[in-house]
Amino acid sequence: MAIDRQEPPEQASPLTNGSSNMASLNNPMSASSFVAAAQSSLDYIVSYYKRLTSISPLSQVKPGYLRPLLPASAPESPEPWSTIQSDIERLIEPGLTHWQSPNFMAFFPASSTYPGMLGELYSAAFTAPAFNWQCSPVVTELETVMMDWMCKLFGLSEDFLSEGEGGGVIQGSASEAVVTCIVAAREKALLQHTAGLSGEAKDQKRAEVMAKLVALGSEQAHSSVAKGALIAGVRHRSIHARTEDHFALTHDSVSTALQQCQNEGLIPFFLSLTLGTTNTCAIDDFVGLSPLLAPLQHELWTHVDAAYAGAALILPKYQHLSAHISTFARSIDVNMHKWLLTNFDASCLFVRRRRDLTDALSITPAYLRNHASDAGLVTDYRDWQIPLGRRFRALKIWFVVRTYGAQGLRDHIQRHCDMGEQFGTWIRARHDLFSVVAGPSFALNVFTIKPPTTNRHQSDTIHSTEIAEGGVTAAAAPSSSSSESPLADGVAASKPSSSAVRAAAAAAAEVSSLEANALTQAVYEAINAAGKIFITSTVVNDVYAIRVVSANPLTDVEHVRAGFDEIVRVTEKVRGGWKWGIDVSLV
Repeated sequence: MAIDRQEPPEQASPLTNGSSNMASLNNPMSASSFVAAAQSSLDYIVSYYKRLTSISPLSQVKPGYLRPLLPASAPESPEPWSTIQSDIERLIEPGLTHWQSPNFMAFFPASSTYPGMLGELYSAAFTAPAFNWQCSPVVTELETVMMDWMCKLFGLSEDFLSEGEGGGVIQGSASEAVVTCIVAAREKALLQHTAGLSGEAKDQKRAEVMAKLVALGSEQAHSSVAKGALIAGVRHRSIHARTEDHFALTHDSVSTALQQCQNEGLIPFFLSLTLGTTNTCAIDDFVGLSPLLAPLQHELWTHVDAAYAGAALILPKYQHLSAHISTFARSIDVNMHKWLLTNFDASCLFVRRRRDLTDALSITPAYLRNHASDAGLVTDYRDWQIPLGRRFRALKIWFVVRTYGAQGLRDHIQRHCDMGEQFGTWIRARHDLFSVVAGPSFALNVFTIKPPTTNRHQSDTIHSTEIAEGGVTAAAAPSSSSSESPLADGVAASKPSSSAVRAAAAAAAEVSSLEANALTQAVYEAINAAGKIFITSTVVNDVYAIRVVSANPLTDVEHVRAGFDEIVRVTEKVRGGWKWGIDVSLV
């Protein structure tokens, strides 16, 4: 009914105290106060980004720093925004690790840009749990379009577009995507193995099959694969990725693992391959694996985890990988929040057949029913994921892609790849200090530190080989100050057995490897302790290595060069005072 504005106002409600101003005890921030607070917050954010180069990228606080600085209980009365905001710099900023700093060279990047921030602002304003289309139709429909945009940009086949049987959905992380796909793959396998059964016979067969299901992944795969198998209640097995295969899974390694499972009466139902492993950015051999996996699509769900390096698929030079992936994969996931300028969280999961997800995850209680969903006229993304509710994440993707354009995104990725290549050139040029483990690959370089004694260990190994080939004289043997040495009097040593020589050579090599690991770890810890840059380490096939990846939006060549110079400075300092000793008998 229309309101007669000439009528006298009703008696003031005790809940509002007669005030129409939104700023009240129940809502202490009015629209005008919000505008002022928002402007102040934006000014702070811009200032923070300008200061990033002068701040140590790694937080220097100690565990538990925050609790003593906060009240023991929540405030009883409202506090003004100026008081709250002052605590951002005083309490919050010291506890931040600055992922957007150009001196942050650890893990993989977690991009954040102004268009993405604006997307989050609007998303917060339009907030809705969005568990079905009816909650806010645009939340669903924009997501569908954005996933089709990204599918085309990544060069994936039409099988993954929403116009057909496939489609894309925004997950919170690549780990969520893995769990979702393992659950869907499990249900698909159980449905196949219990077809035609019902009642108790079906339940019994389901239990028998569940006990035999095994999810496979590389030793280099992300830990989410093992965790996903744990959550899904199925077995998990790792497949060894050999150093000589550049840490990639191959046709032989996967086929051997599949055959071994079958020989043991197990049912391999899920395989996770990787485009850009966390340790070294290795790429599993999609070309060699395609003939093996393409015929197995209906019995073996192959998922491609392309969380970080998948962003590079927007470059035409990498889209041959997209073509091979499209021949066998049932799903592929790429995190836009790592390298594609979209702030966390925005993980793009593409599936070849969306019914695989909805058949496994769709549960519709009466309170969620509506005509559009019941008639099959719309997509309800709650059936494509583990949680019920979801955020309006497509908005920030829309903002980012429109602001930068496809070419801007390509230029962004190529620029970081070029900087990674340059860093790799500098590392290889200092072969007196560094040994390359992997890379440069998608802006990542992985390397170890050479001990000052490396040449001595190599020399010892050479001498052992010479002994195996026919013995040496005192002049050719390694020098010794001990007068008790059997070679000290110039008499030729007796020829040891080949097995003894091999054991000695292996021991010498092991000592060299252990020393390199220890020195690399010491340099790594010293670099982070210095605080100028932040890097991470890893262990790959028993080799302790340093990882450096510079792929933040604010990073430029001078930052990469300064990071390299800092690594050299610390390496030379640590090596200069390096002392190492180990009893070979302990190896």
